[in-house]
Amino acid sequence: MSTGKDEFPLQTKHDPYSALRLSEFRNFIFARFFLTIAALMQAVIVGWQVYELTKDPLSLGLVGLAEVIPSIAVSFIAGHIVDTSVRKHVLLFAYSLLLFCSVSLFFISTDTIGFLTANKVPAIYAAIFISGIARGFSMPSAFAFWSQLIPQKIFANAVTWNTSTWQLGAVTGPAIAGFVYAVLGYSLTYLVIAVVILSAIVLISFIKKRPKPEVVELVSLYSRLTAGAKFVYHNKIILNAITLDLFAVLFGGATALLPIFSAEILFVGPEGLGMLRAAPSVGALVMAVFLTRHPPTKRAGKDLLYCVFGFGVSMLVFAVSRNFVLSLAALAIGGAFDAVSVVIRSTIIQLMTPNNMKGRVSAVNSIFVGSSNEIGAFESGVTAKLMGTVASVIFGGTMTLVVVLFVWFFSPKLRKLSL
Repeated sequence: MSTGKDEFPLQTKHDPYSALRLSEFRNFIFARFFLTIAALMQAVIVGWQVYELTKDPLSLGLVGLAEVIPSIAVSFIAGHIVDTSVRKHVLLFAYSLLLFCSVSLFFISTDTIGFLTANKVPAIYAAIFISGIARGFSMPSAFAFWSQLIPQKIFANAVTWNTSTWQLGAVTGPAIAGFVYAVLGYSLTYLVIAVVILSAIVLISFIKKRPKPEVVELVSLYSRLTAGAKFVYHNKIILNAITLDLFAVLFGGATALLPIFSAEILFVGPEGLGMLRAAPSVGALVMAVFLTRHPPTKRAGKDLLYCVFGFGVSMLVFAVSRNFVLSLAALAIGGAFDAVSVVIRSTIIQLMTPNNMKGRVSAVNSIFVGSSNEIGAFESGVTAKLMGTVASVIFGGTMTLVVVLFVWFFSPKLRKLSL
């Protein structure tokens, strides 16, 4: 039997590339890179298409709601399945469902099926609903699966590279979407997205499956389903970290409204929309690469709070800007601040969660943090409808600052956290 040292021969404590030296982890992050490109391309195109069809900001919020409802609905059962099954198989199922969604959007946009053409917007919402189910399975399965590919002592390094790869995909995805759409139109762009998702599936299939996690709880199904939520509730550091991010993204994000800023405030069209969507990830990518050599561990709690506060300020600047370059800069700076939050929170969860509970705890995290993007999109659409687009972003940025101040004074354990 091989030892941990034989299986991971190049683990060095201060090596910034330690996680990348593991071939299966490289396969995983490249697959995630392709999937991120596909998901962000699809988000840009769906947002632009729905707004073009409806001219209603609330419809953009409904896109987020259509995805988040099924994602939340299946999260607990998905987490349980991840913690009792071969995680690679669950991840491949989720990615295959995302592939089906993109192919469906292709047929919806071809205008060759009369029923779909006559009900195009509801059909798009239905396809996004399916992608929400896939997301409910993909987030906990991916989080739990990659932790089986690396030794615990390089988790922080792996989290940083995982984040960097995601951000690289998030940079290129929206930018590619705008230009591919300008050349190919809606239907063929969705077909390109499907091919990219298929590439991710192929890469995951090359990774050896890992054994099922050991099941140690001899309790009822209900208790196993809710064990992740109970674990998070009793671990106040994890709870405070994900709650902070939940409210920051819920109130502070302006992503859902970018089609309106692009079309009616900054007047830069679909190409500019792609750049606006990519800008936060440009900043996040630069920060994530910096963090591979300078991990935010010594003052993790304070750094987390400082960066979420900075994120809120950047959203306020974006809201009042009428200059395209300044708007891009504000979004990029906000993305850089957000990258620190992601790395700190993900490292906390990986290090403090037992292997046989990673799926369920990640499912809770996806409800708090992952789904907050879509709930935030709905909140942005509603507030934009009631207050106006700019006022809604100002309101969200201000609420983010209030949340940070509240956590600073009432969560001393998080504030003093050092990893």
